[in-house]
Amino acid sequence: MAKPPSRRSSTTEIERFVRKTRAVTQFVEKQPRLMFAVDATASRQPTWDSASNLQQEMFHATDKVAALAVQLCYYRGFHEFYAGRWLTDSAQLAQLMGRVHCEGGHTQIARLLRHAQGEQRKAPVKALVFIGDAVEENPDTLSQLAGQCGMLQLPLFLFQEGRDTGVERTFRAMAKLSGGAYARFDSHSASTLAALLGAVARYVAGGRTALEDSSTDSAKLLLQQLKP
Repeated sequence: MAKPPSRRSSTTEIERFVRKTRAVTQFVEKQPRLMFAVDATASRQPTWDSASNLQQEMFHATDKVAALAVQLCYYRGFHEFYAGRWLTDSAQLAQLMGRVHCEGGHTQIARLLRHAQGEQRKAPVKALVFIGDAVEENPDTLSQLAGQCGMLQLPLFLFQEGRDTGVERTFRAMAKLSGGAYARFDSHSASTLAALLGAVARYVAGGRTALEDSSTDSAKLLLQQLKP
């Protein structure tokens, strides 16, 4: 028996769908934008689950601060780099983060910074948050790119997992050159990361004033480093 013809959408339904899609796009475009990037290479596997849960909590926490548009980025494996859509739905963001797993590979921080600069040229990005534990690229190249981010008014908030002094030196230099901030956390201070992420969310939503109005240690730490 022949199948009945499928129902076609009416012109009115199509127009309604287009209007709704356009409205959602315009809403996202108007929100303060935060780029959230993570190193998902194998070295982070031992603490990935706990850090991942905190990162998901940050997405939920941003709802209490303001409606932010967040783009999740990560690198891992053999030259794999992911940059998602700009989203304002914290549940969607947390779901995306929950599906990420670690794979062996080299760091791709320079690639991330070039991507961020491209996004900044399209529409203003208030800040880039990066969480990582290793640097396998030329520090001078990364510093140059960080300085370019600073010229584009894109501050980098670099949060280091672990105690590698070489990584700290490079991250601190990048943060300073971009007009951002640096902080360190480890498996014994995971709550520190949650507080830092919350402070950045407040900064993106309300600028320095929002941090000045906060009495948390994390807010004070970021304020000490941010350019006036």
